[in-house]
Amino acid sequence: MKIHKTLKCVQLGILLLAGSLTAAAQGFSVPPSGKTTNFVDWNESFEGSTGSSGQEMVLDSSATYHFGRYSVGTGIPVYFNRSIFPTGATMSDGIGDVFLALGSSWNVPLFNYNAVLTATVPTGDPNKGFSTGHATFDYNNRIDQTYGFLTPFVDGGVANTLTDTPYFHRPFTSYGYLAHFEAGADVDFPRSITVLLSAYEIAPWGTQTIVSRDVVTGATGSGGQDGRVFEVNHLTTGPAYINHDEGFTAGLTFRPKPYFNLSVGYTRSMSFAFNSFSWQMEINMSRLIGGPKPFR
Repeated sequence: MKIHKTLKCVQLGILLLAGSLTAAAQGFSVPPSGKTTNFVDWNESFEGSTGSSGQEMVLDSSATYHFGRYSVGTGIPVYFNRSIFPTGATMSDGIGDVFLALGSSWNVPLFNYNAVLTATVPTGDPNKGFSTGHATFDYNNRIDQTYGFLTPFVDGGVANTLTDTPYFHRPFTSYGYLAHFEAGADVDFPRSITVLLSAYEIAPWGTQTIVSRDVVTGATGSGGQDGRVFEVNHLTTGPAYINHDEGFTAGLTFRPKPYFNLSVGYTRSMSFAFNSFSWQMEINMSRLIGGPKPFR
């Protein structure tokens, strides 16, 4: 029995170390205040979005250590993109940018407040759109509160890059200062089903650089209507309006097990007249290995 427990601890240690070394920025989050204690939260997911210009897919591993109201996470994403050109489709894959994320979580009588500061190092290949080629940051804030089955929220922050969301892996990334906002609500239904409805806005200022994920360096795409420069050129530099965007998102998440989530979503970019359909399969390895409670 003692040998079995020792082997299990060794296996968990190896798995958690591997997860922390491959953690991805998109998977980093701060749980509501009052629900955290000292534990490692390890998630594995495979997710992506499909649009008219191609398909963006990410193998996303995240390991976050929570201590009281604070948390820290680190890692790197792995991309698998399918680009659509006039002469046919091409595939590209590779690692993204290494990141470090610091979070805090607070609970006051009227709402929960979460904040995350994420910084990245340009380790991805900018020629494939996996990086901007620059160090970036994103300071994000979220306020929410649960009323029975309804959890309204407001999300906003400032950054020098455009970060993907679970329901919208954009066909491009960007470099340039911007503010981002999202407001909406999560609605919980029976049988472990949650529906998300939200609206978002991207408000950039100054010079912006758009790095396409669907048009690699040296290639030329097609389309480009409604300001979709990412469909034609790999790299576009211009005024703030080339990165301005607003739209809405609808998503559905099903949790057949406490450690397993299945999600599908739809995002409509009003500015670019662009539709994106997304999906995600996520496993919380901490719950799978350690039981209903996070692994401590």
